[in-house]
Amino acid sequence: MRSQKTISVFEHQRLYVGEQSFKQTHLDALLKLNEYHDGNYFEPIAKGIKFNQYVGVIQVDGLTIEIHPKADKDDDDRKWKGVLLKMLQACGKLKAESSGAANVKRQHLNLLEVYFELYLHHVESLVRKGLIKKYRKQTHNTKALKGKLEFAGHIKHNSVHKERFYTTHQVYDSNHMLHQILYKALTIVDQFTKGTRLHDLNNRVLINFPKIDNKTITSKQLNNISLDRKSSSYSDALELARLIILNYSPDISSGKEKMLSLLFDMNELWETYILKQLQKACNGTKIKVSGQESKSFWGSNSLRPDVVLRKDNQTFIIDTKWKRPNKSSASVGDLRQMYAYCRFWDAERALLLYPGQAKENKFKSYKTDDYLKRWDEELEQHNHNRIDHQCKMGFVEVMKGSELNQDLGLQILDLLK
Repeated sequence: MRSQKTISVFEHQRLYVGEQSFKQTHLDALLKLNEYHDGNYFEPIAKGIKFNQYVGVIQVDGLTIEIHPKADKDDDDRKWKGVLLKMLQACGKLKAESSGAANVKRQHLNLLEVYFELYLHHVESLVRKGLIKKYRKQTHNTKALKGKLEFAGHIKHNSVHKERFYTTHQVYDSNHMLHQILYKALTIVDQFTKGTRLHDLNNRVLINFPKIDNKTITSKQLNNISLDRKSSSYSDALELARLIILNYSPDISSGKEKMLSLLFDMNELWETYILKQLQKACNGTKIKVSGQESKSFWGSNSLRPDVVLRKDNQTFIIDTKWKRPNKSSASVGDLRQMYAYCRFWDAERALLLYPGQAKENKFKSYKTDDYLKRWDEELEQHNHNRIDHQCKMGFVEVMKGSELNQDLGLQILDLLK
């Protein structure tokens, strides 16, 4: 979705009022948004903000702010401007069914435009196939007694009109929660596509959509939606509607500006991307790949490594780190974490994995037992065998030229040798 004014920045970059088209009203809105998200998105600085590891797009008051990922600050900016769309697509968070998603090579594409277009095509397809009807309860005045008579409401509304009945009864129509969610998302898209290439498509979908109550949709309602065999085709459209509704912030700044943000944590996206690439590389082999395995650790606490690989009787641990280390060595905190993973999973080898260049792989290994023997007394309570654990730092290239590195999974396996 194109806006008259667009600011392009990178994660961890600073943006000050007065730069490009960034105004104080925009700053106030972003700070309010940040409050709603526990201060995760930005760091307030004097007359501006410093972006954190969240990337994506924000639109507020006629201004679009695109936040791009960038692993290495010394790289050419142009190299990274198309990375987010490609990584979302590779992680299954963006399906290539819209013209926007299908043309991720076009680096000027706006992330909101891609998601909006994808959503509109999903809803248009549902309307074309025929929207489902459901039973729901309806309470209002009728000219015939049907269902349950609501005495209090009947007395209140029909003291004069004796011929009417205030009842609660079942109706079978399209005005149910599934369509109320889809319609709410359509009204939000309508606000943010005026004057863009998607406006005609949005109007067409709205015209063909049945008359539905425009209700406030809560996060609880969105999370409690369950689909059956009849409504299973709604899955993709509902997931996109949920994304749009939860990221919409009406009147977030002084009751005037409406804001829509679509931001992704690069730490989580990098972890998912690595897992997907390893699963692809190990498909058809004896190596089993799993993510987010969990084991109890000191009471209610748990340990959860990013990736666990198993081959025969060997186990390998990988912990992904999107933020590159300031020094050439791993921090003691990271080594402690990897040591605990190795002990609880009986793994001989662990890898701290960063984005970077292949030439950075000096294959510096750490015998984690040498660093953390004082932990042994506590960990021996879990009856783990004594193993000479090894931890290594590894770097893999996200990009090859202007495209994602298709050999990344295989290169990670090489690092574990």
